Amino acid sequence: MELNDLIKSFRTEKELNASPRPYFNHSVSFKKKYTADERMETLKRAGLNVFFFPSEMITGCDFLSDSGTTTMTDEQWAALHLGDEAYGSNRGYFLLAERIRETFGKKYFNDPGENRPNAFIFHQGRSAEDALFSLLGETGQNLIIPSNGHFDTTEANIRANKIEAKNLFSPELKDENSSSLFKGNMDTIRLEKLLAESRERVPVVFLTITNNTGGGQPVALDNIRAVAAIAHKYGIPLMLDACRFAENAWFIKKYETGYENKSIEEIIQEIFSYADGFTISFKKDGLVNMGGGLFFQDNGEFLKKYPDLPNRLTDYQIMKEGHPTYGGLSGRDIMALVYGLKTVTREEYLDHRVGQVRDFGDAMAKAGIPVLSPAGGHAVYLDINRFFAGTAMKPGDFGGIGLSALLLALYGHRACELGYFAFGSYDENTGEEKWPEVNYVRFAVPRLRYEKQDLDAAVAAVKALYDNRDKIPAVNVVYGKNLTLRHFKARFEFR
Repeated sequence: MELNDLIKSFRTEKELNASPRPYFNHSVSFKKKYTADERMETLKRAGLNVFFFPSEMITGCDFLSDSGTTTMTDEQWAALHLGDEAYGSNRGYFLLAERIRETFGKKYFNDPGENRPNAFIFHQGRSAEDALFSLLGETGQNLIIPSNGHFDTTEANIRANKIEAKNLFSPELKDENSSSLFKGNMDTIRLEKLLAESRERVPVVFLTITNNTGGGQPVALDNIRAVAAIAHKYGIPLMLDACRFAENAWFIKKYETGYENKSIEEIIQEIFSYADGFTISFKKDGLVNMGGGLFFQDNGEFLKKYPDLPNRLTDYQIMKEGHPTYGGLSGRDIMALVYGLKTVTREEYLDHRVGQVRDFGDAMAKAGIPVLSPAGGHAVYLDINRFFAGTAMKPGDFGGIGLSALLLALYGHRACELGYFAFGSYDENTGEEKWPEVNYVRFAVPRLRYEKQDLDAAVAAVKALYDNRDKIPAVNVVYGKNLTLRHFKARFEFR
């Protein structure tokens, strides 16, 4: 038999129900052993706030964040040794400039000699947001920045500059029966209405890809195009919160008609062609432990509307972060980022990355656990209102806090409440809580870090709590109910 005929007589690799990971382990770290009693005692001392729990005591999975927790590749570790720590114009800066142009588009990083700065490096994304919103806050009064979903620190940076942060979630996100694969979209009807009535109050429109506050759900290219058209119709720039741009592009390729034969790189280029600029934390889809940036499309609507901002941003950057050619990052960080941006657009990487998260979400759903389905690209979101349906748990009992605390103490897995406490607020004058539109506990999966066995263990732990959800106690807020960004700082106790 001819070799080709022999090969054809068997099922292809794609037809098998299982496939190997697109990478192999280079090194491992062993965990220390801790008991549930030890974890509970430590958590009590931390005021049940999972942010203050020592990471070395986490014997399960750490789902607190996917930001800066990526396991880097051997290419990135090797690149650290090539870092140039020069104060001005280090080697990596020029490599990064070229990588930004290749990834997002040629107009997003002008040559430094052109004297038209449009690319600003920061040590992380929220610093870039602070720079942008600090300067936009000076352009008017009673301003509004609409989004498909502002994340916690983004919203805090906006509000700190006396700007209203307005979320325009898609109707599908709040419909548990919706089969939409792009629940992260912005509600364009509400956006059009807002701009028709208050265009002079809107300095920019913000679109988050993927929508972290909205359950990590992706945004369709059709929605990106429509939001850009509406914003530009009213002379308003469109900015992207682009932390998970590659994961969002994967969803477009897999599920949006007309893009199945496009490469990830081509889809990314089209996404960013509709935007006038973007903020980004490279700690997500940059695949690095530190880094962020603020970038504007040369001759785009943002720079036309705010021509003086680049020079002021350069001043801000120099005063807060350092010379523009390193922007608060070490040369080692910059080199790791250059290679991280090269890796993140590889389709085999994204197939595994998003596939792992979706399998995790499917396993939760099959266990009867109420999660937002299908899962997004970076996290599984447990729906707290449905989780505690039929029990005595009330909104002010902050069930998501209690659930997260018990999950950590009993089973060693750390998740993050992103719901009534994290996104809510307390009015000291009336003594009333303002509840947000969403109430989740997020299981953010770090990139290239965990395997199926780890995630299966987390599913089993959440299932054990769900089966005994009526026994999960409410919590009292001991400290921090009235603070901004209160979930980072508050202390609790079981009631």
